[in-house]
Amino acid sequence: MASSKLQQVAAGAHDATTAEMHKQLSDEQLGDLIEASLESRENSYSPYSKFKVGAALLTHDDTVITGCNVENISYGLSNCAERTAVFRAVVQGYRKFKAIAITAEMGNKFVGPCGACRQVMAEFGLDWEVYLAMPNKSYMKTTVGKLLPDSFSPDWVTLG
Repeated sequence: MASSKLQQVAAGAHDATTAEMHKQLSDEQLGDLIEASLESRENSYSPYSKFKVGAALLTHDDTVITGCNVENISYGLSNCAERTAVFRAVVQGYRKFKAIAITAEMGNKFVGPCGACRQVMAEFGLDWEVYLAMPNKSYMKTTVGKLLPDSFSPDWVTLG
């Protein structure tokens, strides 16, 4: 993989406030997370769309768990990289996350998670960091809460 230097790009509507964006990751952790998402992107199974996406999730104990998109001829049965990473983390017993890096290539645009992925991510908290990255390692930083404002969350459900 060609080595590129990390470069944060200012974002528009997805920017989080300064208070929400206290730095949780070191530059080294962020670089490793983006690199892991780029590597997992190479494993994408996307024979129909050719749209490769990789994700790397950083757990509360600094374990990195990756995922890629997996397509199916019956498109509704496909799974996105973000959900693949979250589901793999849950299988391993994780429920608390610090950050996720998501890499895809769509010209000069950052690719955000789909609505289903945003909702799945919100299940595990709104304050963890989301890094939308490109193959050249430029990235935009936001949070789950900014990607899914006023989300339907476990707090809305009362049991008993």
